[in-house]
Amino acid sequence: MFAQFKKYIQDKIKITDEQFDLISVELVSKKIKKDTLLLRQGDVCSQVFFVSKGLLRAYTIDSFDKEHIIQFGPEDSWVSDRNSFYFNLPAMFYVDAIEDCEVVYINKEFYEKAEKIIPGFNSFTVMILHNSIRFMQRRISLLLGATAEQRYLDFIELYPNLTLRVPQWMIASYLGITPESLSRVRKELATKNFKPH
Repeated sequence: MFAQFKKYIQDKIKITDEQFDLISVELVSKKIKKDTLLLRQGDVCSQVFFVSKGLLRAYTIDSFDKEHIIQFGPEDSWVSDRNSFYFNLPAMFYVDAIEDCEVVYINKEFYEKAEKIIPGFNSFTVMILHNSIRFMQRRISLLLGATAEQRYLDFIELYPNLTLRVPQWMIASYLGITPESLSRVRKELATKNFKPH
């Protein structure tokens, strides 16, 4: 059940089978059905979710009951509410499954044990954190200053295989535009013979 997660880790840092066996006792792997809620806004997030197979999303719901998608989590992605996970605060996000998934649940004990057993694991987690910060900074910049077309092109670059896996309204929510605006952008790009991956 941990084969994909193990491969991902071994591709990033030096880790032996024995070391992985020692830390994997802290892991739980679950098969999750589409539409299953993994984290509710307001709860304290005690897990980080690694997507071995399928697709998760993190999102908020505003006071008008409108969803705002923060992140998509396809295969080999980490999804969590980091503010809640690291500081034991109420979660700002919901996390649910867009597709049937296989998800590895990673708790704080896993991180603590891995940092003691595996040289370089701490640097690896810091790099993941930096990538997450970089992703969020880019996202904020695009939401504040980019055109709808620029946002959509960035989405395709970041998530090259999701345009056929995700409903259009969800892509529009992620981009911070209406579904009608997204439809217009796609039509304009089609006239330029642009083809998404």
